[in-house]
Order: sequence, then C-alpha cells, then structure tokens
Amino acid sequence: MEQWEVSTSLGTTEAKENTSSQIVNRSCENLECYMVLTKAEKTAIGSICFLAGPITLLENALVLGVIAATASLRQRPSYLFIASLAFADVFASCFFTTSFLFFHLFRRSDGPTAYLFKLGGVTMAFTTSVGSLLLTALDRYLCIQQASSYKVLLTRRRAVLSLLILWSATIFISFLPLMGWRCPTVLTPPCSRLFPYINQVYLACWTSFTLVLLALILCAYALILWKAYRHESSMTSLQGAAGTGQARMRMDIRLARTFGLILLILVSCWLPALSFMLADVSVVLTRTQQRAFAFCSTLCLVNSAVNPLLYALRCRELRVALLQLLQRLCEIGRCRKSTEALSPGLPSTEDNNCTAITEDETPGNRTTGLNSISEMVNNQQPNIRQ
Repeated sequence: MEQWEVSTSLGTTEAKENTSSQIVNRSCENLECYMVLTKAEKTAIGSICFLAGPITLLENALVLGVIAATASLRQRPSYLFIASLAFADVFASCFFTTSFLFFHLFRRSDGPTAYLFKLGGVTMAFTTSVGSLLLTALDRYLCIQQASSYKVLLTRRRAVLSLLILWSATIFISFLPLMGWRCPTVLTPPCSRLFPYINQVYLACWTSFTLVLLALILCAYALILWKAYRHESSMTSLQGAAGTGQARMRMDIRLARTFGLILLILVSCWLPALSFMLADVSVVLTRTQQRAFAFCSTLCLVNSAVNPLLYALRCRELRVALLQLLQRLCEIGRCRKSTEALSPGLPSTEDNNCTAITEDETPGNRTTGLNSISEMVNNQQPNIRQ
C-alpha cells in the first residue's frame, strides 16, 4: 500500500512537471514568452531606438569618412583604433536597431538559425566596440608612459595586426551559438530567459569576457591619471611659487574630469545590462525583470551614439580635417556651378581659382594646439626636462 502511494505521488509529480513543461513550450511558441513589453514600453523604447539608431549611424559614418579621406589620419594608430570603434558602432546601430524593433515591437519571430545570426551580429558589434575602446585606452597609456619610444612601440603595422586579432576573436566568439553552442533544450531551462536558444554557460562566458574588458579600460585610464598627476606635481615643484600662481586649471584636474565623464558614461550604459545577464545565469528572471533588461539593452546603443563625441570629435586634428573636407566639397560645388553658368568656350577666372585645397595650405594646420588628450601630457615633458 505504501509502495502504491509512493508510486502514485511520483506519478503525480511527473505529471505536474510534464504539464508545466507543456505550458512553457506552449507559451514560448513563436518566442512569445520573450516578447514581454507592454504598449507604453514599446512606445518609449521604440522612440529611443528610432532616435539613437540613425544618429549613431550618421555620426560614426561621418567619422569613418573623415578618417578615410585624410591621409595623415589614416597613417596614425590612434585614428585607426577610432575608425575601428566607429565601424563597430555602425554595425551596432544597424544590427541592434533592426533586430530589436522587429522582435520586441513588431513581434516578428525567426527560426533558430536566423535569430542566432542576428544576435551574433549584435554581439559582434558591441563586443568589438568595447574592444576598440580598450585599444584606444591602451594607446593613450602607451603615449604617456612611453612617450619617447611610442612611435617605435606602436607602429601602424602593429595597430592593424591588433585590430585584425580583435575582429577575428570577436567574430568567432559572437557566432559560437550559430556554430552549435546553443541551448540543448531549445526554449526551456537551462536556456536563457533573456535570449532564445542561448545557453546560460555561453552567456556567462561572454558577460565575464566583457566585464574583463571594461575592467582593463578602467585600469588603463586610472594609470593615465596617475601618470598625469606625477607630471603635474613635478612641474609645480620645478616652477615654484611662480607656477602656483597661474590662473589656468591644472592639467591633471582637466584629465580627471574628461576621463571621469568617459568612464561614467561607459559604466552607466553597460553595467545594468551586464548585471541582468549575470542574474539570468543564476536565477530565473520574472517578466518585469525581462522588461527592465529590454530598456537597459538600449543604453548600449546610446553608448555607441556618444562614442564619436567622446573619442573622435573631441580631437582637434579630426575636427580640422572635417572642416577641410567640408571646405573642399564647397569649393567643388562652386566650381561646378561656375562652369555650368559660363559658356563652354570662354575661360573663367573662377575656374582658374578653383583648386583642391591641400592640408598644408589650410590655415588650420598652421595652428598649434593639443590634438588629443595624450598630447596634454607629452607637450609638458620638455619643460620637465629643462
């Protein structure tokens, strides 16, 4: 009798588990259990994507165009890293915006292969973006720490090689689920509650890898600030009382404010989404937490929109190159208008004056100034040696 009761209870438990699994499978049909946004949330998040997506695409495409059109910028490793960052953010704006809107707003579900391909593109774009930020931080650290041998240590060939390694590694890591490392139970545990078909072990590995990249970025900028503080302290001791009476702001304070802003934006945009990913590995997320993650993931797109303003357009050389490019385009437009207005047989003085403006002839290149944050430190080294 006891054995019958035990077997009956076990049978009831198994029946409940089978029933619950059937309910989960039925609710996840066409990935509906991952489409958790309400109508108001769709409007808010859709507005962010429709606004940040095109802005991110235009800003980063502009940076890529300026670097590609300027020979002096293409030869420098610093701008190669910035170009890699802009290229990754262009991918992020395309892949993330389209896949996110089609899935969460228009509720269009794809098969496992199509979905994992789109997710792999988003993962590749964001991972390469963070990796390019790390290379940019390491470039600035080397420029300050090894100022005398910087050009020997970081050549253009080594910069291109590091970018090839970065892109190859991120592409391989991002498309591992498409190549077979996916959830064995399709849509039930141990699958992720944030991404369909994604194994929790893979999600934990990718999140840990991204956190390591962010930690290395923080360490690099902390070392830059420490080096800048040492330079400023040595200058103050050499200049004496005359130097302390200057009205200008200390260089290390300016660097602290700049890097503080960079790190604040980076952590604020990435840490919330990564926290939800780590929680998804250890606990079962509720629908409210899933909706919160959908909002936090759009902050990664916002970070891609802010990156050109922080890393590219703050550089004086790139701004000068942008103005030169716009000036050349205006001159070409004036030439075309003047030639169309005049008869073909008559020479024009405007045509003779319409020549391409080279970088050496523009007044912008004769001006002196700080081209990047790292040069704020390097330009003070001769004073220290004196």
